[in-house]
Amino acid sequence: MATFEQFNLPKSLQKAIDELGFVQPTPIQEKSFNVILSGKDIMGIAQTGTGKTFAYLLPILKQWKFQETDAPRVVILVPTRELVVQVVEEVEKLTKYMSIRVLGIYGGVNINTQKKSVYDGVDIVVATPGRLMDLALDNVLRFDNLQKLVIDEFDEILNLGFRIQLTAILSMMKERKQNILFSATMTEEVDEILEDYFNFPKEISLAPSGTPLEKIEQSAYAVPNFLTKLNILKEILNTDETATRVLLFVNNKRLADYVLEHLEEEFPNEFGVIHSNKTQNYRLNTMELFQNGELRGLVTTDVMARGLDITDITHVFNMQLPEIPEQYIHRIGRTGRADKDGKAISFISPKEEEEAQLEIEELMNYEIPMLAIPETVKIEEQKLEFEKDRVKLATNKRKIDAERGEAFHEKKEKNKKVNLGGPGKRTPRKSAPRNRAVERKRNEKRKKK
Repeated sequence: MATFEQFNLPKSLQKAIDELGFVQPTPIQEKSFNVILSGKDIMGIAQTGTGKTFAYLLPILKQWKFQETDAPRVVILVPTRELVVQVVEEVEKLTKYMSIRVLGIYGGVNINTQKKSVYDGVDIVVATPGRLMDLALDNVLRFDNLQKLVIDEFDEILNLGFRIQLTAILSMMKERKQNILFSATMTEEVDEILEDYFNFPKEISLAPSGTPLEKIEQSAYAVPNFLTKLNILKEILNTDETATRVLLFVNNKRLADYVLEHLEEEFPNEFGVIHSNKTQNYRLNTMELFQNGELRGLVTTDVMARGLDITDITHVFNMQLPEIPEQYIHRIGRTGRADKDGKAISFISPKEEEEAQLEIEELMNYEIPMLAIPETVKIEEQKLEFEKDRVKLATNKRKIDAERGEAFHEKKEKNKKVNLGGPGKRTPRKSAPRNRAVERKRNEKRKKK
């Protein structure tokens, strides 16, 4: 069985690894190590929670040599502020006995403070695309000495609308550098940018796109409305003693606050919420409380969840199914990590979510087992406002979603939608060949209608 010692790391780096208590590399770390060392461009496809951060940091730091320069030699792009903070912490842990200057750059803080830090000199920059481009356009951040570009969570960076910023940044950088990309899913957009900016990247795939993690037990309930979903959730939290560290996903900030408010009634001070309307300090403090075991669970949205690196999640609850099938894989991948078992439980309401369920099952080639609602759970009749049928009105006003970062561009016509405060419909994606059981289930539903 492989150990980190077989990587022949420098003593300073190996000492830091030993102090962190890591002995064996994860499969993605083992498979990508020599490829990154070779200097070739790399495209790594791996699910969430597989150790991607160390997979690119270890070979980069093994090759590190002192150079007389204050400009960054490594740039790491990630989608969210929270992920910037966490990657910076990982770099600092690994370089405890090395002389390396690392700087995190993201929006929402004073840009002049960040400019001063850049002028003071930096070796590794970890950044979100929007703020990195701001500093580059101001000619504060230069890429003359750049040797390696890492793009982590590549698919989510594109999902958040940062394609223009990303391509602008790539155009500013010299071609003679190593490009290292990690993504949980492979999409057409990812493929297009690889074609334009990468030099015959070597592909390393840990799991095919859409494959559910084997150590996650999936299940779902067909539920008439959101209030009944909350009743089932409370029943599970009260009766399942293993549900000690949980993540609850909703599709927008308003519902995140609503869920927390209802949980507080029965589980006071046991849950927190993270979304983009909360301040940076609030979000970081809440994450720290959860990581330290002072909170039982977090309510969050997909955008915020990409910045969460929290260990030992026992349960993931989907209060609503995501609009994008691939996002379901990201959600459930927060549990079942590091060879531990996990549970993913989804609450599926009629209409839009039934269709979303079928798309998710097609993506995974797996039919999610359906459970009966416990007899002790009250079935509510009341519907929340977003669940009621509405007439959607056309509008030319461009909506700006604060959860999608600071930089935006006009969406293509086919991607525009009107947000009425609840889960929206989206154009069905081009699917892979369907599982026969899933196809049969789809046809049965249509006949009933």
